[in-house]
Amino acid sequence: MLCWGSSASGQLGIGASEASVFEPRSCCMFDGRGLKEVACGSHHSLFLLHDGSVYASGSNSCGQLGHDKGGWRPELVGALDAQKIAGVSCGQAHSLVVNEQGQVFAWGAGEGGQLGLGAAEEAVRVPRLIKKLCEHRISQVMCGKQHCIALSKDGQLFVWGENSSGQLGLGKGEPSTLSPQPLRSLCGIPLAQISAGGDHSFALSLSGAVFGWGKNSAGQLGLNDEQDRAVPCHIKFLRSQKVVYISCGEEHTAALTKEGGLFTFGNGSRGQLGHDSTRNEPLPRRVMELMGTEVSQIACGRHHTLAFVPSTGLVYAFGCNSQGQLGTGLRGNAKSPLPVRNIQPLCIGNTHTSIVCLCDFRIMNTTKSIAVINSESLDSWRMKLHDNSDSSITNYDRGLAEIYHLASHFKTNPKVPGINFNAVRLLFEMLMKPSFARLLEQATKSFESLLIPQLPCSPPDVEAMRIYLILSECPALQDSKNYISLTIPLAMAILRLDANPSKVLDNWWSLMDCEVFSRLVEMYKSIVVFLLTGGKALLMPVFLESYTSAALRLLEKLNKVNLKVHRVEYNHFYIPDISRLVDIQEDYLKWFLRKADIVCDNLNLISQGSVTLCAYPFILNAQAKTTVLQTDAELQMQMAVSGANLHNVFVLLTMEPLLARNPFLVLHVRRNLLVSDALRELTVYNDVDLKKPLKVIFDGEEAVDAGGVTKEFFLLLLKELMDPIYGMFTQYSESNLLWFSDKCFVEHNWFHLIGIICGLAIYNSTVVDLHFPLVLYKKLLNVSPTLDDLKELSPTEGRSLQQLLEYEGDVEETFCLNFAVKREFVSFLCWSLRKEFVHAYLQYVFSDSVQEQYSAFSSGFLKVCGGEILSLFQPSELMAMVVGNNNYNWEEMEKNASYKGEFSASHPTVKMFWEVFHEFPLEKKKQFLLFLTGSDRIPIHGMASLRIVIQSTAAEEHYLPVAHTCYNMLDMPCYQTKETLRHRLTQAVEQYEGFSLV
Repeated sequence: MLCWGSSASGQLGIGASEASVFEPRSCCMFDGRGLKEVACGSHHSLFLLHDGSVYASGSNSCGQLGHDKGGWRPELVGALDAQKIAGVSCGQAHSLVVNEQGQVFAWGAGEGGQLGLGAAEEAVRVPRLIKKLCEHRISQVMCGKQHCIALSKDGQLFVWGENSSGQLGLGKGEPSTLSPQPLRSLCGIPLAQISAGGDHSFALSLSGAVFGWGKNSAGQLGLNDEQDRAVPCHIKFLRSQKVVYISCGEEHTAALTKEGGLFTFGNGSRGQLGHDSTRNEPLPRRVMELMGTEVSQIACGRHHTLAFVPSTGLVYAFGCNSQGQLGTGLRGNAKSPLPVRNIQPLCIGNTHTSIVCLCDFRIMNTTKSIAVINSESLDSWRMKLHDNSDSSITNYDRGLAEIYHLASHFKTNPKVPGINFNAVRLLFEMLMKPSFARLLEQATKSFESLLIPQLPCSPPDVEAMRIYLILSECPALQDSKNYISLTIPLAMAILRLDANPSKVLDNWWSLMDCEVFSRLVEMYKSIVVFLLTGGKALLMPVFLESYTSAALRLLEKLNKVNLKVHRVEYNHFYIPDISRLVDIQEDYLKWFLRKADIVCDNLNLISQGSVTLCAYPFILNAQAKTTVLQTDAELQMQMAVSGANLHNVFVLLTMEPLLARNPFLVLHVRRNLLVSDALRELTVYNDVDLKKPLKVIFDGEEAVDAGGVTKEFFLLLLKELMDPIYGMFTQYSESNLLWFSDKCFVEHNWFHLIGIICGLAIYNSTVVDLHFPLVLYKKLLNVSPTLDDLKELSPTEGRSLQQLLEYEGDVEETFCLNFAVKREFVSFLCWSLRKEFVHAYLQYVFSDSVQEQYSAFSSGFLKVCGGEILSLFQPSELMAMVVGNNNYNWEEMEKNASYKGEFSASHPTVKMFWEVFHEFPLEKKKQFLLFLTGSDRIPIHGMASLRIVIQSTAAEEHYLPVAHTCYNMLDMPCYQTKETLRHRLTQAVEQYEGFSLV
């Protein structure tokens, strides 16, 4: 051991009576005895040996040595003989030690309550146990001038003593305290190290977040001002520096980073900051003199600082040197780092310094516990679980710490949680084994009674928020018996978060692996089903409503994240059981009436506090949303029909039959003038009329419209409107999709007509054949187009822009491009950033160039389909409602077919029919579907909802099959041969247009 500095009271333990020692001097007292750690106070020192014994030397004015022997040489603190001490610390005139069981003993000056014994005593000369801390296993203790802080193994922080400058962190106006008090403001943050200065304190988290509180008269808290802080404050400047250790002097602070950088701040009047000046520094500033070297250990005295550089073996010192505490052999203060000698790790006090040649384990182990933690730690802890089943509680404490150790701590920030989910899950899987059933039960009870209820609305730091992610992986929360006690309360705690921490959690969710995100979604979907299934039997209505709302709102929060980052497909949020568990029509009526601010308690339709699932449309699958849409259509139609009927009653009373209104929307059209007739007919109807059930009459045709005529009307009208001769749309050959033409000269009411037709198709449950890209439906729902939309419409063009974004060189120089979009009538220039150019390009293609055409279309569509109902749909769902989908399953169509007449599934003609059909190529099968149903696409429900009927007829074999598109019915003679059936069926499907008697 080497030591130097003030020795007036014998605090160096060298046995000499010299006032000051200006150069390092060897102390042979502990040679060969395994000195582990040294702690230095104002005028006394404690020496900890590997065998757990403690020696003390120096001033004993307040009993701070713990023995009554002279203080010139280190003497054993006999009262601690029965204890194996693991750590020591010294204040101005008091001492603390912690044993291997986590118990804390204190002695010395106690007038400010710094001993934590519950009473203010001037001097306590024999070490006493701090009983209030016995319920906790303390891992670290640190002494300030007249205050103390202690860190428990489960991450709790305790403070006691003087609080004149807020150094206890308990809050403004809180008095000094004589016994340890929990510092709850840092609850939830996994702390790695604590440090205490004269009247200020610091705590360092595993992720390198630094928190300071107390006196700040010289900027020693690093907050860029000189105002004291009564509660812990995050030192944001140090967040990105990966701090691994903090040391405090009386009014200055030093921070060591993972890369070996040294930052200092606070009082610099003696040069103790090492910046070649005596100025105070209110913000952390790197010691430039040590740049290029890697510092591994630091320590602060009252007004000086030491730093050890292992690559050279040098200890550097700077600051006050009035009593030789720098050990340079020189007189006078040093404003910049000066080498002491080729010596090793250190621990220093007020005006004296001791160097333990083996190493200062308190510094080294703390640093290591932060910097060298990885998933291997989990494996070692799992081994301990296997080997020490009898000491499961101890291992459980270690395990809780390991959960945090699994994180990439220095990556923890508002955008990255730094958690290894696979490792966390493995740990929980280990706890699920039968041998640890009691342990898991205890953890579950702790989660329920302590942890989750205490989760704050505004956590002190992002590191404290990782508990939300870790708890979600706990199997106990995924067990239905814990839904009400654990999982739903966790959802409520998440929903209580203030705006900023809530955004942080959203950011973290967006970075989750798809598998982890999916599990989280599935868990809360299961809760919704659980509550809808048996909630009424388990819970009072008010709790059932509150819990259901919490689960749905949590899913809504996850869904909003997913819409931005696409962790899972949107249909992953569907809850198929909804249609079985809830009356969707009634639920929609409740939602509709609430939106309209209508309360109908007498009809039992709505109550002010009831939860409506339509308010969370992302959980509704295609079947449920179709039911909702049909309900809305029926509601609108009934309102329109009722209005017409009421008007007609009035007409009858007034004897004015010419004023009567038709309860249907009837269109009379001619096949050869379909577009002009449709324009004429639809022009005379108002918005209310468009909500009526649609009936179409083709001039000169006898067919009564039971649905089939309407299907063909849509088919033929849209086919003509899409004809290239009108130039209304541009067809992209690569994708075979259509988009509005920017060179169209037809009247805009034609686009308006197409919009109305699309709306009418939805409201009349008819699938139409429109080859528009998904971006059209995005725009209808106010969703901004993306580059993926251009890739769908024009793949080559989209890929080119993607390559432009990804290219790292000089685009203008390499490709001779100046970011110009040139078309006839338009020249758009953008010389700056590529992202802005791509955004502008998309804006031009999808909006600016076709603004008038699209506006006419959307106004027509929204005239029929506008309102709140549209907000329930995703763009792809709305698209499927208009044009159906192409998820063909021909075997399912055969399975769901029914038969009439003499036909049955086993009839020879029916067997031949299906053999012929399955041999058709895809295009011929789609042509048959068009012939039979009026559309070659299937409804949003899928093939299961498409039920066809095959009916036998008495017609001879030379007759063709006949389709009744209204009923999806096929009339077919009993063909005797497969070839005849194939020939007749092929003829029929190729001649499907027109309605006439057969």
